[in-house]
Amino acid sequence: MSPRARTFTQLSLAGALLALAVAAPTASAADRGHAVPLRIATYNIHAGAGSDGVFDLDRQAAALRALDADVIGLQEVDVHWGARSQGLDVAGELARRLGMRVSFAPIYSLDPVTAGEPRREYGVAVLSRFPVRSAANHEITRLSTQDENPVPAPAPGFGEVTLKVRGVPVQVFVTHLDYRADPAVRRAQVADTRRIMARERAELPGAHQFLLGDFNAEPSAPELAPLWKELRDAGAGAPGTYPAEAPVKRIDYVAVGKDVRVRHATVPTEPTASDHRPVVTDVSLPRRVPGRG
Repeated sequence: MSPRARTFTQLSLAGALLALAVAAPTASAADRGHAVPLRIATYNIHAGAGSDGVFDLDRQAAALRALDADVIGLQEVDVHWGARSQGLDVAGELARRLGMRVSFAPIYSLDPVTAGEPRREYGVAVLSRFPVRSAANHEITRLSTQDENPVPAPAPGFGEVTLKVRGVPVQVFVTHLDYRADPAVRRAQVADTRRIMARERAELPGAHQFLLGDFNAEPSAPELAPLWKELRDAGAGAPGTYPAEAPVKRIDYVAVGKDVRVRHATVPTEPTASDHRPVVTDVSLPRRVPGRG
C-alpha cells in the first residue's frame, strides 16, 4: 500500500497471547488452484454494552466467539474511553479473549482526563485469525459528535487491513457511517469510500475487497446506491439488524467485491450482547490465474 496520506493504526497481537495465538492457515497443495473459503462478519458492539445498557465483555466475547468468523469488523469500539466501558481497551481485550489479532482505527483520540493515563479513543476495529500484513486509518467526511459546533470535515476512522488468506490477498475495510436523518454526510462518506477503495485496489491488483460496517441506512437508501456499482450486498434479503431485541431495519452490512462468491449470509438472533445484531457471511475467494487480473 502507498505511504501517501496514511495514518497507521494501532496494531496488536492481543498482548500476552501473542505467543499463544492460533497460527493462520497457509496454502496447501490440496487447495492450490481452488476457491478459498472465508467466514467474515460485522458487529456494532455498542462500546461493550448490551441492549439492556449493561457493560458485559464476557457476554460480548461469547457472542463474538459463537460467530466462528475468521475476520470480524467492529464498530463503536472504546479504547480507554471512560467509565461506560470501565476504562478498558475493549478492542484489545476482545482480541485477547478470542485469540485473534486486532487492528484499531480511532475516530476520536482525546487527551486523558488525568495526565499520564492512556489517550481516550473511540472508533472501529478488525479482528482477524490471519496475520495483519499492513493497516491504515483513512480519513472520510465526518460531522463530529465531540465538537460543540461541528461542520463536515475530513476525519479518521475508516480502517483498512490487508491480509493473506491461504495465500490469497484480501483488503478489509471497516466503517461507521453518519447516523443523522439528513443523508448529506453519508452521501459524502460513500463518495470518499469509493475513492479510497479504488485507490487501494490499484495499489494491490488482484486483492479481494470487503466493506464491513454500520451504514446507518437501509439497502435501498439513495445515498448507498453508488456503493453497489463496485460491491454487492452479501446480506441481501437477510432479516433486520437494528434494534437487536426486535429489529425493524437492516443497517449493518458485509459488502463484497463482485468477484467474491457469497455462499451463505445470516443475521444471528443475538438480542442482548449489543443494541445491534451481527451479520455473518460465508464466501469463497477465487484464486487468481497469473496474467488474468
